[in-house]
Amino acid sequence: MDFRDMITCMKLPVLRDRELYRSLHQILGFYPRDIRPYKVALLHRSASKKVQIEGKRLNNERLEFLGDAILGAVVGHIVYRHFPKKPEGFLTNTRSNIVKRQSLNKLATEMGLDRLIISDLKLQTHNSNINGNAFEALVGAIYLDRGYGHCVSFVKKKIMDHLVNIEKVASEINYKSKLIEWGQRNRVDIEFQFEESKENKASPVFTTHININGTLCGTGRGYSKKESQQAAAKQTMERLSSDREFKLALTAPKELQMERYDDIVPVSNIEKQSVTESTEENVDIDFSDISMRAKTREEIIAEAERQAYTES
Repeated sequence: MDFRDMITCMKLPVLRDRELYRSLHQILGFYPRDIRPYKVALLHRSASKKVQIEGKRLNNERLEFLGDAILGAVVGHIVYRHFPKKPEGFLTNTRSNIVKRQSLNKLATEMGLDRLIISDLKLQTHNSNINGNAFEALVGAIYLDRGYGHCVSFVKKKIMDHLVNIEKVASEINYKSKLIEWGQRNRVDIEFQFEESKENKASPVFTTHININGTLCGTGRGYSKKESQQAAAKQTMERLSSDREFKLALTAPKELQMERYDDIVPVSNIEKQSVTESTEENVDIDFSDISMRAKTREEIIAEAERQAYTES
């Protein structure tokens, strides 16, 4: 505890927001110096308050925007350092699995942040992201109050070291990106078609149909477009892995002569791939002979990862 934290601790009995200070200290590991951005971070737009001077509604959406950018940078750096031999596509997938909304919702609940959020919603729907949004806003508040260094320390010590198993998260499969990768390698057209349930507008259910060269190959449902995409892509990949005739029917004869059947790897082994043993810190790259060439497998994987997250 630094000197200013000690002063805050001594003043707690007479502070107006002493209970909030104590709760935030338990979550953050330090006392806020300026409590105001933290109050805003906990204020959902359903409970927005009028700011008399500017006439604007005050809520955590702007801090959420700021925190999202900072959290992505911090987690990206942690993932980059943790996996020095992994390619860009793998790093992108791992970072996205950590900062995706479902993960942040869970983290906020495990930290107890959900109990501090001020909201006028009577009942949260199954696809509500109030907790995850508040988590991002909290990171934004830390940045405004203490700076980037404290954001890094908070994410690493409070989140990554205790609440996130980075190895387990890295092994999670992005079925959509794997399907796109397969489609690029085999030069087939993959189309994602969406349907949205109109039964409950406040809590919709999404359905995704996947068509390959005009053939319906998989269907998935979920509480978000991303979730339904993953379910449909997983069903399609499993079918491609287990049904040889189905897979052969979707690919052109010319490609079939060149492609081995085991190019569609079993789903359980989908993340296993060879990677270079060099790292950015010690490799000497020769740019003297740059020429147009066909894309490597690693480049196809990276492009598929980017496309999957861009289209989600």
